[in-house]
Amino acid sequence: MIEAELARCVASFHPGATGVTGAAKLSGGASQETWTFDIVHPDGTIGAILRRAPPGFGAAPSRAAGLDAEANLMQLAHDAGLPSPRVLHVLRPEEGLGTGFIMARVEGETIARKILRDEQFAKARPLLARQLGKVAAGIHGLPATKLPKLRQMTATKEIGDLEREYRSFDWPRPVFELALRWLRDHDPGPSNEVTLVHGDFRHGNLIIGPDGVRAVLDWELAHFGDPMEDLGWICVNSWRFGEIDKPVGGFGTREELFAGYEETGRKVDPVRVMFWEVMGTLRWGVMCCGMMQRFRSGPDHSMERAMIGRRASETEIDLLRLLAPRGR
Repeated sequence: MIEAELARCVASFHPGATGVTGAAKLSGGASQETWTFDIVHPDGTIGAILRRAPPGFGAAPSRAAGLDAEANLMQLAHDAGLPSPRVLHVLRPEEGLGTGFIMARVEGETIARKILRDEQFAKARPLLARQLGKVAAGIHGLPATKLPKLRQMTATKEIGDLEREYRSFDWPRPVFELALRWLRDHDPGPSNEVTLVHGDFRHGNLIIGPDGVRAVLDWELAHFGDPMEDLGWICVNSWRFGEIDKPVGGFGTREELFAGYEETGRKVDPVRVMFWEVMGTLRWGVMCCGMMQRFRSGPDHSMERAMIGRRASETEIDLLRLLAPRGR
């Protein structure tokens, strides 16, 4: 059914296209879906991805930028020469496909286990931390005048939001209490520079090839804020997948990440990066608790929710490792 709808849609924006083939659903949450398909054209087949909220689904969660904003951000990044898929089309209501966009498919790998262990990525791994520093700097340098309307976050607001979410579970965890106190005590205040922040700059949202970074995906948590947040988030231990001696995604050092960032002329504040690494570690722990809560009380008792939920205990160990060496 969706192939017929996609074929009509593609014909409206891609002259000469004769149809689509190979439509397959890659993922699907409560309100969003991702589909892969090929556009058939006399000049050659074009790989494409549909990202959408199907008809009948409501607005995106309050933290999400929205699919129209995502499309805008991805195209701005692509036009600026950053590794981002090219947006081919933004869906219109009359097309019956819901809200979302179609982008060019970028070949590569997103699964961290393969990126960190498979031989085909052996030459790329030593390059990735520095590459990602440069990519992050490019994202933070996108001109504000061209960006869509997005929420603005500060460290203080993030601490407050995180604490409210944690306490809503009524599930006391002493290490989380310790981390919240540390964050309040070390709140660096508003950043001197407010930029676009990707918001989820990590494994799973990066397409990697044998040559390195090929695309940054999933801009749904993009917002305005402290650029050091993205650098702290990618250093969270949960994204190292066992390679804990390599803080940046399990493949590189903070020094390499920072060097790539500063090659562009932008500056790193390591103290703020560490604050956001602690914040990101706690945030992931609270998200894991939320998954367990939904597994226990919601209609979806999936094993995946339970498995993610149990990882809250891993973040407690990570928080102790981060805070104990600092005498706190």
